[in-house]
Parts: sequence; structure tokens; C-alpha cells
Amino acid sequence: MRAVWLEVPEMFLEERRRLGLDKKDELWDGVLHMVPPPASAHQRRVADLFAALIPVAKRLGLEIWGDATGLYGGDKNWRIPDVTLARPEHVSERGLESAVLVVEMLSPNDESRDKFAFYARAGVREVWIIDPHSRAFEIYALGTDDYTQVPTAGPAISPALGIALAIVDGPRLRLTDGADHADI
Repeated sequence: MRAVWLEVPEMFLEERRRLGLDKKDELWDGVLHMVPPPASAHQRRVADLFAALIPVAKRLGLEIWGDATGLYGGDKNWRIPDVTLARPEHVSERGLESAVLVVEMLSPNDESRDKFAFYARAGVREVWIIDPHSRAFEIYALGTDDYTQVPTAGPAISPALGIALAIVDGPRLRLTDGADHADI
């Protein structure tokens, strides 16, 4: 259900914070987007992907961040990707100022594709969109100021990470880094 609440009472927001329900809330140019908790399939795929990307991040000298760490574009503008790989210089006191890769795991009523302009302004090199059930994936690489979809027929190569992604039996999403692979 979508709703517009013109003025959210501070008591309501404080209760969300107290209960920990605000961890994925985002602020889009001053407009609060209250994101519901993800389903179990979503969380399981995020955890598996996080584990699979740890060795890749280490090899490339990147830091890997989970979904409670925001990517900031100002005091009233942030998004909370599911998984983020960033360079150490992208990290600030408040969170991340840019990233090499953000991954958005799809959910019902998802706004992942609506975040592309924000990610481009932040200089995020690559965005992955993954369906947690079918494991279908999309890879978008940043051009001059917008994203272009990377072909995913056969194994797709991540321009930012240099690893291959492919759907294998199961269905599973296989990430291949040289001789190593992980199935999600």
C-alpha cells in the first residue's frame, strides 16, 4: 500500500526508531520513504551475496557494507542499498559518499530503479538489481551521467568488479571470480 502523509508526527518517527523499524528508511530530497522490513527470501539472498562478495572486495581493496549503511547525497537525501562496495575514501562519519557498486534486491512495491539518478549523482560506478526468487539480475554501468544496461546473455561481466554473473540450475546466481565461484 502506498500512502502520502504530509506531516509525520515526531512521536510516530520516534516509535519507529525505538523499535528499529527505521533501519531501511530513506530520505529522498527531504521526503521520507518508509520501507517495510524485507521478506525472508530477500534477506537470505542478501546474506549469501554479502558472503560471496567479501573475497572479491578484499582482492580489489574495497570495503563491503550492509543495508544499514546509507549512501548520502546531502543532509536530506540518502538511500540504503542492500549491499555496497566502496573505496575507503568513500567512507565518511555519516556513512558513504559514493561507491563502486550498489546492489538492490527487489521487493514488492520496489523503488530500486527510481534511485538511479541519485546513484549517478553520487558517482556510483555500477548498480545490480536482483530478483531474490528467480535470481534474475540486471547490471547497469555508469556512463557520463546515466546508466547503461550491461548485456546479461550468457555470463555477464561486471565492469566494476571484473567478475562473471550467470544464472545456473536451481535457479541460482553464480558469481565467478577467476577459478572461484559462489552460488546464491
